[in-house]
Amino acid sequence: MSETVRPDGRHSWWIYQGTGRPLGDIDLMELLPPAPPWRVFDGEPPREAGPVPEDDRETDRRLGAARHLAARLVDPHEVEMVNAALYLRRPLLVTGQPGSGKSSLAYRIARELRLGRVLRWPIGSRTTVKDGLYGYDAIGRAQAAGARLSAAGDRTGAADEPPIGEFVRLGPLGTAFLPRRLPRVLLIDELDKSEADLPNDLLSLFEDGEFDIFELVRVRSRTPSVEVFTADPDGTARIAKGRVRCCAFPIVVITSNGERDFPPAFLRRCLRYETKEPDAEQLAAIVAAHALTSPETSRLIDEFLNRRRAVGGLPSDKLLDTIYLATSGAYRPDDESWPRVVDALWRQLNSPAR
Repeated sequence: MSETVRPDGRHSWWIYQGTGRPLGDIDLMELLPPAPPWRVFDGEPPREAGPVPEDDRETDRRLGAARHLAARLVDPHEVEMVNAALYLRRPLLVTGQPGSGKSSLAYRIARELRLGRVLRWPIGSRTTVKDGLYGYDAIGRAQAAGARLSAAGDRTGAADEPPIGEFVRLGPLGTAFLPRRLPRVLLIDELDKSEADLPNDLLSLFEDGEFDIFELVRVRSRTPSVEVFTADPDGTARIAKGRVRCCAFPIVVITSNGERDFPPAFLRRCLRYETKEPDAEQLAAIVAAHALTSPETSRLIDEFLNRRRAVGGLPSDKLLDTIYLATSGAYRPDDESWPRVVDALWRQLNSPAR
């Protein structure tokens, strides 16, 4: 891996640059070296696999419509960690304050590397690995079978069962591990909200790159290939012998607000990056990306930074909310109610309402 630095300050081994500027017509696999031998997976991408669907609306909502950032605004450590994760085919654990841009990183990677729609798996206190892998609607299939018998007037029970694949849907986690030539971007959002077992339960999937759909394994002798639904809109995939085996390991971005510690075995399999709160110039770029302009922008950014320092941190989206109100005509900065509105928006997240 070369350590050469180009005239613009970028390292020659960087594929992801952090600016959000798309690669253009360059194929990612032409830039990315082969996986380490211990991270090679042998899933076979189907020949008929089409391109990954885009989701520009969600990406623009997260990042703004601006297509790229100035290179000077990019955190070099972020770029280093993303590229290391790309090279090593390892998940990236991103920690930091709420609102510091952790989940947005997944959308920047997908936009820049032209990898299509981000698969987002939000984590709650009762989330299990199976929730992310797939769901099987056994009740729905039984009801459909009963309806077929009734419609056919079949009293013997000999009518064909409805295809099992119509009642299996892969979740975001399962869809990310479908065999494809190019990796999918998977966002596992707020893993620290999970129960203690979930990080450990992910280990075998991250190591093996495959999982079984047990309902399809049971019927593989009769139905060796089954078409199921995926987490993409109107998406389907064909599963052979009940097993999903990845080809290109997905680009996995795992976010955490630091509310709990993770097991050492889990941390050993991840690369780690801690986000920094954006400075004045970066905040101005975030505001501009969302097409918000106001004569008050500079002043509000300065006031926001002062409040953030005073309370120990504030989400950047609170600044966007404030500038939107200032530009929408709902409030004017010289209205007597304006300071109360700003105070309510910029209150520390864990402070009680007054």
